[in-house]
Parts: sequence; C-alpha cells; structure tokens
Amino acid sequence: MRHEISPLRQETGPESILQVGLGFMASKALLTAVELDLFSELAKGPRAGADLAGALGLHPRGAADFLDALVALGFLERSGGEYRNSPSADTFLDRGKDTYAGGVLEMANSRLYPFWGSLTEALRTGHPQNEHKHGGDVFDAIYRDEEGLERFLHGMTGLSMGKALVIAERFPWADYRTVLDVGGAVGCVPVAVARRHPHMSGGVFELPRVRPVFEKYVASFGLEDRLTFHGGDFFTDDLPGADVIVLGQILHGWGLQEKRLLLKKAYDALPDGGAVLVYDAIIDDDRRENTFGLLASLNMLIETRSGFEYTAADGHAWMAETGFRDSRIEPLTGGYSMLVGIK
Repeated sequence: MRHEISPLRQETGPESILQVGLGFMASKALLTAVELDLFSELAKGPRAGADLAGALGLHPRGAADFLDALVALGFLERSGGEYRNSPSADTFLDRGKDTYAGGVLEMANSRLYPFWGSLTEALRTGHPQNEHKHGGDVFDAIYRDEEGLERFLHGMTGLSMGKALVIAERFPWADYRTVLDVGGAVGCVPVAVARRHPHMSGGVFELPRVRPVFEKYVASFGLEDRLTFHGGDFFTDDLPGADVIVLGQILHGWGLQEKRLLLKKAYDALPDGGAVLVYDAIIDDDRRENTFGLLASLNMLIETRSGFEYTAADGHAWMAETGFRDSRIEPLTGGYSMLVGIK
C-alpha cells in the first residue's frame, strides 16, 4: 500500500512538531544550569570552559556540550574560549542581584518537572499529581522547613518579578495611597510599587509563617517603615483595608466558588473608588493564542484539586457579579495579564 505525503507535510516538515516534542531537553539544560548556579558563577567574570567546568564540578565528557548548548540557546556567550552570561541571564539569573528571577526555575526543577511526567494520569483522572497524589499536602511539603519555605517564596517572587515592575509602572498609583498584596509571598509587588512611588505604603496578607522571610526581603530594600506584614488565612479571616488590593497568581489556584469568595472579600475590604488588581496567566477569550495560559491551566490540574486559569470574559463576569462597577484587562509580560476592577 502506497502512502501519499500531503502537500502540508512536504511544505513544512516535522521540525515544528519535533521542536515542541523534544523541548524538554532545552528546558532541562536551563534548569540544570540554574541548579548548578552557573550564571552566578559567571557573574564574577568570564571563565575558560575547563575552569568553569571545574568550578561547577562537571565531568569533562559532557561539560563542553552543556556549555555550548547554553550558548546556542542564548543564555551564554562565548568568545576566545571564554564564556560569559548573556545580558538577560546576567540580569535575571545571577543570584546576587535583586532582579534574580531564577527562584521559579529552581521550583520548576525540583517540583514541577517530575510532576509533569504524570500529565496523562492527571488528564484521565482529574486528580493532582503532586504531593496530594500520595496523601500528602503540598504546603506542608513546601513549608516543611525554613529552607524549603524560602525556596518556594523566592520562586514565586521570581515568577512575579517582571509583572511587578510593569504593574508599578503602568497602574495609576498616583490616585491611591495604600496597597495590600493578598497571598503576596515576600512582597515583590508592594516593594516594586513602593520603590517606584514614594507616596505609597502597604504590605502583604500571608500565612504567619511567611513573616520572617517577608521582613528580611523588605529590609533589604530599606522599606520597613512603609511595608508591613499582616498574618492570617484569606479564606477564614477578613482582609485588612487598602485602596488597592492585589490578588496575584491567587485566583488560578482555586475552584470557581473560592474564586468568587476571594473577589467578594477584596470588594468588602476596599473603599468606594478602590481597586482590585488581579493578575494571572489569563487566557484569551477565543482560547487560541495564549499558549502559556493554557499550559499554566494544565499545571493547575497537576498541582491543585480544583484550580484553573480563566479567560478575560470570565474575569469580567465575576467582577460584575461581585459588585465592581467597572473592570478592564491589560497585558503584562510573558502571557500574563491584569484584570482591574473598580468598586
């Protein structure tokens, strides 16, 4: 039997399919480089390949291929046999800089990467594939010790860093005086806002065990007098009042009932004219374009019991149901958007 090759296949070939299907190779190369702290090492200055491999404890057999793969991927540069960080890697992957965004990659390497190996099971069962799968609790596993807690919180900071800088720049903060980031980890967003706008004050509302990490982070920017910690559980406790309440990467972790409850709590804590600022990997209404948002929703399938990403239309509808008189959507970075509701 003769198989015909379709014109589409002749024209495009399988390269785009293979690029996605084998994309885990590039992903793991980057995650491993972060795990080895390669970029922080190169932030000290250019290094010859053998010297760098020795400092990282790499076997000679794979070291050159590993380093040159990172060159080809755009994370390193090589000249005259010496390696250096690319500009973006130097800014965002050097642990010594306050712009470090590698925390989320550390978390992806230690947790998400192995859990995604069970995506098929998640799709067939609808059940999480993380610690819940074996009767554990994800937060107990993450918060088991101070080191694990800091790693997770700084991972969330890495995920939020770029968005925080955009939010601090684009949102009309001149119209407000106080901001409260609910579930705000170490305070990445309030810190970015306070640094950009000297008139702003506020803080975060988080589980009490987060306080020491928050205070250490805020103190590193000298903002202790303007940003404070509020301990509590956002499902069982009322939220402190503020002119702007931020729900960043919070709604996506919960089911519809919890999403509506959190928006109602934010509404009740706001003054008239106050704003709620929600940011997640919000999916485009036609569900065709925001690839990251759709994959992030699958990550919620793997990581949570009922969480999911949602469309802008969904968000507008929930805002209206809650009582917000107006809402708008604005793009941020990397597949994220912010949904702003005005009371």
